[in-house]
Amino acid sequence: MANLLYQQIEMLSREKHIEPEIVVSAIEDAMVVAARKYYKTEEDLRGKFNSETGQVDVFSVLTVVEEVADPTREISVTDARRKNPAAEVGTEILTNKPTDVLGRIAAQTAKQVILQKVREAERDTIFNEYHGRVGELVTVIVKRAEGPDLIVDMGRTEARLPKREQSKLETYNIGERLRVVIRMVDRAAKGPQVIVSRADAALVQRLFEMEVPEIYDGTVQIRAAARESGERTKVAVFSRDKDVDPVGACVGMKGMRVQSIIRELRGEKIDIIPYSEETVAFAQKALSPAKVTRVQITDPESHKLEVIVEDSQLSLAIGKKGQNVRLASKLIGWDIDIKSEEEKRREIEEQMTALTAPTTPLTALAGVGPKTIEKIEAAGITSLEQLAGMTPEQLMEIPGIGEKMVDKIYQAVNQFYEGGGTAVATEGSAEAGEVAEGEASEASEAEAAEGASETAEGQVATEAASESAETEMAPEAESTETSDSTASAVEPSADDEIATELPPEDTGEPDVKSEPADESSKVPEKHDETNS
Repeated sequence: MANLLYQQIEMLSREKHIEPEIVVSAIEDAMVVAARKYYKTEEDLRGKFNSETGQVDVFSVLTVVEEVADPTREISVTDARRKNPAAEVGTEILTNKPTDVLGRIAAQTAKQVILQKVREAERDTIFNEYHGRVGELVTVIVKRAEGPDLIVDMGRTEARLPKREQSKLETYNIGERLRVVIRMVDRAAKGPQVIVSRADAALVQRLFEMEVPEIYDGTVQIRAAARESGERTKVAVFSRDKDVDPVGACVGMKGMRVQSIIRELRGEKIDIIPYSEETVAFAQKALSPAKVTRVQITDPESHKLEVIVEDSQLSLAIGKKGQNVRLASKLIGWDIDIKSEEEKRREIEEQMTALTAPTTPLTALAGVGPKTIEKIEAAGITSLEQLAGMTPEQLMEIPGIGEKMVDKIYQAVNQFYEGGGTAVATEGSAEAGEVAEGEASEASEAEAAEGASETAEGQVATEAASESAETEMAPEAESTETSDSTASAVEPSADDEIATELPPEDTGEPDVKSEPADESSKVPEKHDETNS
């Protein structure tokens, strides 16, 4: 019986890949728990397995002390020597506890404890074994599905293939063999601890190591890899031998090597790129198949690049949904800002326009005091154009600027642009006086213009009336002159001599013959003044 029990322990140890001592320790602990539950005691109990008899004994342990403080765990020297004459301070006195009285409940408790201890030991063994194998390529068999995740059999243990680690192009069947890479080992997981992946870039690297002998022996190295599973992978390779072409070695004769990897990945596209230590040259190659015009490092500290391509190459460089530039950015480890030549040209033109455009000082705002202007300038806003382009939230971030002041600033900006951008004074009281004076001057100018127009109209009317009167008198004068000339030709009379000698009567009217020409030249001038 004893041999049979120990044989079962050894069999369980081999199956779970744990040491037999761990199983024995689990049985001893289980018996201690069952005995404590049965005896309902707080004593320090200890179990001992006898491999020859198969018996598990339980003992209560008392420590020999000079003065007893805890009777359930300590015993005096005098009492201890009654049981063991050789007992001294520090010696442990073991008292056997009968285990044949333990019932079914105690046995069930012991069983649960044994299973828990064995399971914990197995998980520790799995963690210690696979923790150092992260990134290794293994072959597994699809065992079952648990929701979106798959449980695969690794031989010695089960592993989990989560949904996020599955390729988008692949569908899996129960019993199917897969090549996966060990992603991580999770000690705290309730189910399988080992997490495997079909979407990790390390899978492509391990497949290249298997297919390309130059990579396996170290002649060709994979320096970087970026992958979007099911769609495209970029691999940067470098050769330590000048006579070996790294790209050609990975592609193989007629593409046989890379084609076998593509078949394993269910048709996923693979770009093999020569690695370069220079960031600019590496970025140009990483964006293939697009042709790059130039690459410029914009911020070395934050690793930012600006890439310029031809207009016809822009869509190819960006890729489907930005895939090509995104993978290139992951591959080189820099943020890539890609632009076409037309976009770059427009950007430069806008910058030049902004540099050459005139700026209006903040002092041109009406209703904004000098202290407020100082606060705005302290925040880096030096022109009215910059101020007009800011949002209320941005203005309120300036220290000392509140909601009321923001409204006041916006009103002043609106008044400035509605007035045609004319600069006005910024002093509060002076502003009001100057505005009032400006309005009064405008009103007086308008009234003067109206008076001038009325005067011009009166003059025109008067001149028109006088002209009509002169026109009526002109025939009479002509007839008089005609009759006089006729009479003088015959014989002048005395009355005519008197009339001739008298000076012409001053009527106060201008000369009839010269007036029409002058009046005709004066009338348009009056009308011009009125129109002006």
